[in-house]
Amino acid sequence: MQNFQIDLITALPELIVLFMAMLILLMGLFAKNKIIIYGLAQFTLFAAAFFTVGTHTSAVGYAFSGMFVDDTLADVLKLMILLGSSVMFVYTRQYMQLRNMFRGEYYALVLFAVLGMMIMVSGQSMLTIYMGLELLSLCLYSLVALDRDNAKSSEAAMKYFVLGALASGMLLYGMSMVYGMTGSLNIAQITQVLQETSPKNPVMILGLVFIVAGLAFKFGAVPFQMWVPDVYQGAPTSITLLIGSVPKFAAFAIAIRLLAQGLQPMVADWQGMLLIMAVMSIAIGNISAIAQTNLKRMLAYSTISHIGFLLFGLMSGSLNGYASSMFYISAYVLMTLSGFGMILLLSRKGFEAENLDDLKGLSQRSPWAAMLMLITMFSMAGVPPTIGFYAKFTVLQAALQAGYIWAVVLAVLMAVIGAFYYLRIVKLMYFDAPQDHAAITAPMDMKLILSFNAFALLALGLMPQTLMNICAAAIARSIQ
Repeated sequence: MQNFQIDLITALPELIVLFMAMLILLMGLFAKNKIIIYGLAQFTLFAAAFFTVGTHTSAVGYAFSGMFVDDTLADVLKLMILLGSSVMFVYTRQYMQLRNMFRGEYYALVLFAVLGMMIMVSGQSMLTIYMGLELLSLCLYSLVALDRDNAKSSEAAMKYFVLGALASGMLLYGMSMVYGMTGSLNIAQITQVLQETSPKNPVMILGLVFIVAGLAFKFGAVPFQMWVPDVYQGAPTSITLLIGSVPKFAAFAIAIRLLAQGLQPMVADWQGMLLIMAVMSIAIGNISAIAQTNLKRMLAYSTISHIGFLLFGLMSGSLNGYASSMFYISAYVLMTLSGFGMILLLSRKGFEAENLDDLKGLSQRSPWAAMLMLITMFSMAGVPPTIGFYAKFTVLQAALQAGYIWAVVLAVLMAVIGAFYYLRIVKLMYFDAPQDHAAITAPMDMKLILSFNAFALLALGLMPQTLMNICAAAIARSIQ
C-alpha cells in the first residue's frame, strides 16, 4: 500500500493532466461559453507545473516497479513542455475562435498529447516510452485533421498517420530485438547486460538501427523527413505550432533515455548513424528551404536543419554534448513558438498569413511586429547575440571536441547558406511595399507574451549561462 502511495505521488503531475483532460472532454459537451474550457486547460498546465516543482528532489525516484523515473532531467523537461503548451494556448486562442475550432476536444486532445510527452520523458522502461509515444502520436494525428471540412488538413493527417504508424512499427521492432537479446525492457538493466556481454551482436545492432530509424522519424531527421513539410503546410497553423514545438522535448528525452542511457555501451555504433543523419538533415533542410514560397513549408525545412544541429550534440556521446543538445532544443522551441506565433498574429478570419509575400512591407504596417519577426529570424539564422547563435556554437563545439572536424566545417557552411532564406524575410518586411494593408488585431495577452518570447531570444543569447547550467545539471544528475 505504501509503495502504491509513493507511485501516485511520483506520478502526481501526470495524474492531474489525465483527470483534467477527461473533465474538459466532458465539459466541452455542455459548456456554452468555451472560454471556461480555455481557462481550465491553462489551470491544468499550471497545476501540473506546480506539483512537478513541489515533488522535485535531487535524488532519482522510481515508481510502478521501476518503469517510471522521476529525476532532474524529467522534471526540467516537463516544466518546459508545460510552459511551452501554455504559451501555445495563448497564441492559438483567437485563431481557433475565428475558425470555429475553439472546442472542448481541441483542448482535451492537446492535454492528452502533453500527458503522452510527460510519460515519454519519465519512461524508464521501453514499454512506458512506447505507450507515451503512441498517446502523443494518436492525439497529433487527430489534431491535424481537426478542421474536418478542409481537404488539405485531411490529406496531411492521412500522410502523417501512415508514415507515423510505419515509424512506430520500426521503433517497436527494434525494441523487441533489444528485449530478445537482453531479456529486459528496463533501461538500467539493458545497460547492465550490455556492459557484461559484448554489444557487437548482429541482432543488437539491427535492433539499434530500427530504434534510431524510429527516433529519426519522430524528430523529422533525414531520411525520414518526408512528412514534415506536408504536415506543417496542411495542418491548421495552430496545430503546426504544436507539432513543431513541445513534442521535440519528448523526442529529445527518449533519445537520451534509449541511446545515452540504455544503449550507451553501443555508442560507437549509433554515433555513425547520427552523424550521417545530422549532416544530411542540415544540408537538405537548408538547401530545400531556399526554394520555398510558403512560410510554413519554409519553416518545416528549417526545422529539419535545426534537428541536424541537435544531433551534433547527441552524437558527441559526452555529457557536455547532451547538455548542449538540451540547450539547443530549448532554444529551438522558443524560436518556433515565436515564429509561428507571428504567423498566427498576422492571420485573420478567412486569411492565412502563410506565404512569404504576406510579410511584404510589414515594417510599414506594424513596426513592432516586424521587429519581433526580425529578432526571431536572426535567432533562427544563428546571428549573434541571439540564443540561436549560442545554441549552434555549443553543439558544434561538442562535435568538435568529439573529433568530427569535417562535419562541423560542413555544418558552418550550410548555416551560412541557410541564413539566406531567413534574411530574405527581413528584406521583404523592411524593403518591399506592403500587399496587405489590413490592421493587425490580437488579444493583449498574446501581444505581451509574443513580445516577451521574442525578446527572450535576445536576452538568453546575451546571458545564456543560467539556462546552460540548468541543462548541464539535469543531464549530469540523470546520466551516471
